[in-house]
Amino acid sequence: MSGSGTTAGDEPLQTAVWRLRSRGCWTDAAALLAPHPSSPALTLQRTALLVERCLFTGTGWEDAEDALRTAEAAAGSDDERGGAACERGHLAYASTVLGVRDRADEASAALGRAAALLAPDAPGRALLHFRRGLVAEHLAESPQSARAAYLRAHAGAVAQNDPLLLSCTWRHLAALALRDGELAEAREGFRESLRIREELGYLVGTAPALTALADTEPEPEAGRLRAEAARLFRLLGGVPTWLADQLSPPTRPASPAA
Repeated sequence: MSGSGTTAGDEPLQTAVWRLRSRGCWTDAAALLAPHPSSPALTLQRTALLVERCLFTGTGWEDAEDALRTAEAAAGSDDERGGAACERGHLAYASTVLGVRDRADEASAALGRAAALLAPDAPGRALLHFRRGLVAEHLAESPQSARAAYLRAHAGAVAQNDPLLLSCTWRHLAALALRDGELAEAREGFRESLRIREELGYLVGTAPALTALADTEPEPEAGRLRAEAARLFRLLGGVPTWLADQLSPPTRPASPAA
């Protein structure tokens, strides 16, 4: 993920932020970016970290809202305003899907605003496609629309060489395939998602990927994968919080959170 601490030549700041983020230390990672309020890009990145913390832990909503307002105030171009709108949509989605507060209308409106503001070739458009897919799948209950959005995000992630986003699109396309009974296709997608996360060292996202793959594998491989996921879950202090009830054998769709 170029510029985010996972490739050779990244700035020391981005490398430090990535190492903390990948281990679920979002507050510490955001603190590294706090001394740069005049940078719209870093302000938006700080917001994204705190929104991600909400999604993985179900906590920190006020901090994320404060950071988001700062990012919205700092935005000076349409792409920057579009990026902030994309984060507002994602925060509203997280609040809704985790049952904190129903903000589904706000999520859709904010992502629509982001689509209107971002240039067609803006770096943030692939992520926007992915987040619109999440809303379509988990809030609007429209798997067909979700698949189309995920495919656009997948193509964008490939074009931009964004492996972390690519791991997410693989995972959610696989979840839709599993939902349709396409076991081989689902297994391939979940394997690719897991492979990328392990290569990146994205520890906080590895346990969900292991659990998802386990739902497509026979025993004893499924049990081994769940045991490894449980070990990582304990290592990270019970994060992501929503994974706790997915570490048992019954097949279930991949979580909407990661």
